[in-house]
Amino acid sequence: MSKRNTQANKAAARERLRAERERQAKKDKSRKQLVVAGSVVAALAVIGGISYGVMQLNKPGAWEAAADAKNVTAPKNTSGKDGTTVVVGKPSAKKTLELYEDSRCPVCATFEQGVGETVSKDVEAGKYKVQYVGATFIDNTDNGEGSKNALSALGAALDVSPEAFMEYKAALYSAKFHPEESDDKFAKDSYLIEVADSVDALKGNKDFQKNVEDGTYDAWAMKMSKTFDSSGVEGTPTLKMDDKKITAEGSQNAPMTADEFTKAIDKALKA
Repeated sequence: MSKRNTQANKAAARERLRAERERQAKKDKSRKQLVVAGSVVAALAVIGGISYGVMQLNKPGAWEAAADAKNVTAPKNTSGKDGTTVVVGKPSAKKTLELYEDSRCPVCATFEQGVGETVSKDVEAGKYKVQYVGATFIDNTDNGEGSKNALSALGAALDVSPEAFMEYKAALYSAKFHPEESDDKFAKDSYLIEVADSVDALKGNKDFQKNVEDGTYDAWAMKMSKTFDSSGVEGTPTLKMDDKKITAEGSQNAPMTADEFTKAIDKALKA
């Protein structure tokens, strides 16, 4: 092999090596640009995700929107502003028992289980009327929706009839269906409908079920809750007649048995 050919081969090899290095450099540069671009896209996605999350946090939820609703659909058998006056009983009854309750309240459940049947019989007999005021404060303290959702469902029952309302309220508070205060079971429409199936007027009632599932009376429930908040009543259950609290004898608490209640209510009726 001549010296000239050897030098030519070496030169060709160097040229090939140089060309290969240039290709590799361009490849590395392209890869780096793709990595940078991908990082920018990822960063923008994160920023966009954060922005969307902030927007979602700032967007009012369903219950907040219901509370701010201008137009309120009130159930039948109501009166007053936004239908928040709920009175059950014979018009001829001279006095009215005001009853303040929260559907998730365990003490309200104890009251209803011990006294609810007596109240229903008294109302049916025309002894007095009942004005119901529903609260939702337990949702605030226990971070839930059950008080609000159950109150909305009570509105759906009231739309059927006052009797259905009273029976459904009793069922919600019953030992069979009332959950522990920390268990937000009433937040589930399916459970509220399951409870309603124990009430003859509501069992299989498609209109009632649709109103529960559609949240027809959500805004009404929030207006009712505001009525409770502005009442000055601090806890549930609270009973009043002629603007005076009805309590068990020797106590500041509501009567929890039928006997205690009858003694207290008879005293209030005579006043």
